[in-house]
Amino acid sequence: MSSEEENSQTSSSFSSPSLLSSPPPASHYVGKKEDIVKAGRVTKLVNGCRDVLVLYHEGQLYAMDLRCYHSGGALQHGDIEEFNGRLCIVCPWHKYKITLAEGEGLYQAVGDPLAKPLKTHWRSKGVKQRIHKVTEVNGNVYVTLNDSSEAIESDTYQTERYRTVKAQ
Repeated sequence: MSSEEENSQTSSSFSSPSLLSSPPPASHYVGKKEDIVKAGRVTKLVNGCRDVLVLYHEGQLYAMDLRCYHSGGALQHGDIEEFNGRLCIVCPWHKYKITLAEGEGLYQAVGDPLAKPLKTHWRSKGVKQRIHKVTEVNGNVYVTLNDSSEAIESDTYQTERYRTVKAQ
């Protein structure tokens, strides 16, 4: 990998690593990669309208809405765990599991409730948490907000009433 490739990477569920020399249009600066790696997680009010959690885990940057879709729990305090091979953040309030890459809510389903012992497996509730695109250019990290017009449950907590991150 060339040094230019090492300095310019994009990560999210929407794109794969690519070669970039400048931030994508409509992206917003969130910090230096080295600072985010050191902190593990940062929260930012992006574009004056969206509270976003940016986190670094196992060499990958992720961005999602800051508050859990279920009840508004502060995800920056959640643990990262793997469920059925998928990395998730676990909401500290009610232990809801949200995949880092897609924003899907996971739950443990029971195959046959009458069978003993009970056999469970992980299932998706579908996308519940809005995920945003993260781009790194020359050591700077940018977020491009997911502007899908489709309502996602975490949108509920993107109002002044729930805002904890202040504009900088």
